[in-house]
Amino acid sequence: MSTATAWVLLTIAGILEIGWAIGLKYTEGFTKITPTILTVSAMVASMYLLGRAANVLPIGTAYGVWVGIGTVGASILGIILFKEPASVAKIIFLVMLVTSIVGLKLTSSH
Repeated sequence: MSTATAWVLLTIAGILEIGWAIGLKYTEGFTKITPTILTVSAMVASMYLLGRAANVLPIGTAYGVWVGIGTVGASILGIILFKEPASVAKIIFLVMLVTSIVGLKLTSSH
């Protein structure tokens, strides 16, 4: 697999991580069957794609980017969907996290 393909898979894995993180709220403790199936499916797919990408990319970079995408996405959707607080400090730290994700990508040897 090419490095470009690995980055695409890693990005998709990160987006799926956002999906399963948000999905956890909708499972209501894994008591709702449809949200549970969708959430667990997103977990499995996300981990699979992370594993595939990590075969090509350095694991520290792959894992850091994967977690970062999930964190930023889940935080933003938490604000939008669940009315979680959006302080100035929170937004600044999310911007710093995005900067760190981009930095990991730019400094990756792959």
